[in-house]
Amino acid sequence: MEHGGWLTGTLVYLAAAVLAVPLAKKLGLGSIIGYLAAGIAIGPWGLRLVTDPQDMLHFAEFGVVLMLFLVGLELEPRRLWSLRKPIFGWGSVQLFGSAALLLALGVVAGVPWQIATVAALGLAMSSTAIGLGVLAERNLMATSGGQGLLSVALLQDIAAIPILALVPLLAASTSQADGNAWIGAAKAVGVIATIVLGGRLLLRPALRWIARSDTPEIFTAASLLLVVATAALMQAVGLSMALGAFLAGVLLAESEYRRELETDIEPFKGLLLGLFFIAVGMSIDFKVVMQQPLLIAAIVFAFLALKAGVLWGMGRAMPLPKPERPVFIILLAQGGEFGFVVFQTAAQAGVIDAPTSSLLVAAVAISMLLTPLLLVAADKWWIPRLAQHKQVQMDEIHEPQHAPVIIAGFGRYGQIVGRLIFANGIAATVLDHDAEQVEGVRRFGWPAFYGDATRLDLMRTAGADQAHVLVVAIDDVEQSLKVVDMAKEHFPHLHIVARARNVTHYYGLRERGVTLIERETLDSALMSGRSVLELLGWQPHQARNLALRFRKHSIELLEEMRLHQENEDQLIAVAKQGRQQLEQLWAKEREEAQARKLRTGSWSPEASSTPGEGITP
Repeated sequence: MEHGGWLTGTLVYLAAAVLAVPLAKKLGLGSIIGYLAAGIAIGPWGLRLVTDPQDMLHFAEFGVVLMLFLVGLELEPRRLWSLRKPIFGWGSVQLFGSAALLLALGVVAGVPWQIATVAALGLAMSSTAIGLGVLAERNLMATSGGQGLLSVALLQDIAAIPILALVPLLAASTSQADGNAWIGAAKAVGVIATIVLGGRLLLRPALRWIARSDTPEIFTAASLLLVVATAALMQAVGLSMALGAFLAGVLLAESEYRRELETDIEPFKGLLLGLFFIAVGMSIDFKVVMQQPLLIAAIVFAFLALKAGVLWGMGRAMPLPKPERPVFIILLAQGGEFGFVVFQTAAQAGVIDAPTSSLLVAAVAISMLLTPLLLVAADKWWIPRLAQHKQVQMDEIHEPQHAPVIIAGFGRYGQIVGRLIFANGIAATVLDHDAEQVEGVRRFGWPAFYGDATRLDLMRTAGADQAHVLVVAIDDVEQSLKVVDMAKEHFPHLHIVARARNVTHYYGLRERGVTLIERETLDSALMSGRSVLELLGWQPHQARNLALRFRKHSIELLEEMRLHQENEDQLIAVAKQGRQQLEQLWAKEREEAQARKLRTGSWSPEASSTPGEGITP
């Protein structure tokens, strides 16, 4: 294939994926194991259509980079800051707890401590690509287990910096390595600072300038350039490319170009991730496996069991709902793509020899190959038993429902809607994708079901074909919009009443034709505003009228601003103009009311809008 050119290579990869993935999905094994099987089939130990998988693996790692960039786009800086404790807390417990146990096992087995340290650090890492890929495929990112797995994965990417700096120090000659390590650390801090400051000061103006060219393909090119440039900067100083892309994504999570960036990059991410899994399948050295099958099996079993033990304890302490623990444990117990980098770096530095490196790489690759199979087994036997034990229906609704209202999302917002509906004798079918939430509300007597409202089959069983109203009260903005898209396409008769978490969410719902939208904080904030006015001397009916008028003005202004989403300058101008008009209108009304009061010398309904009568100096 090396002499057949890129066209032949492309033909081989695409044909393998197109044949293997649908077959694996049909057998219930998932797309990832289809990609891995395709790689084994065309690799050096299969049909030998590809004989040098390492070059392709390096290229395909860019799929992981794109995936982390998209994950970063979903995490606003405030939300990432709120995750700092699970990232550095539970992430450290998993990584260093697993590494410590593996190191102890290696030393007890008679392995030199330098080799045992490298093996422990490499095997303690998990596959970000498989972990987040499975979460996305199963729509589990917003669950407690999904957030826990994301936190651990982020800590592992951050830990890549000191781990790679540590490996050369384990070599026989450390005098030069010490200096290089300090220089490398300084470069790492400098590059991260450059990405953060550059993202804050330069990225948005640059994207705005490119967007104004009104050339969609150039904006797509700019999106890819941003990710490639960030990854190249991180790689230049020996850091994780995926971590750099993640930081860039977080910095743009609050920008007006977030959705456009996601739309442009998503197709590339999917294709390159598939290519990455194919390359992993090709990279399994079956010669090493056949020479020492028992040793390979022992290594795989030992590190999977030790890591699973640590993760089981974490799942109980975090705590995670029982039905979410199997996926959490399996996805983090496996080895990861970063282990390949650790072992390769250690071999180049002379810490371990080439046969040992091949042995460890094979163990990691086999663990990645086993992960989808373990998930299938867990789905069939482990998770149903846990769900039955908790007496919570953790799979789809088996019996068709016939309530006139479906409530998707039963957190604080959905519960208030549900209480009002139930109090008026109206039945509702309640769905929530958080197992812990379902368990909690069921204890209080609410008839809630565990289910993903983006699934068409589950919505049909929930009675969407006959229902009249769908209440979308889901926390996650992306999932909320997916539910609306699915309902608009398959259940156009449904009247949708939606909760908007913020203005961006509101605009997304309006673009989909939803008109009955309530921003979750608007009315509660207005009630607080009414209390403030009353404390400052306004009469209760005055404060109420002003709050209602402000509410009407706010919604009208939001609709006017919606027409200028793509032009930030115009958006700001409309917002300022609307605020000034309201302030001037009310100032004029106050003056007129005061003048009427002076003329009449007594209170009148017309003069009742005069505020502040009860204020004392």
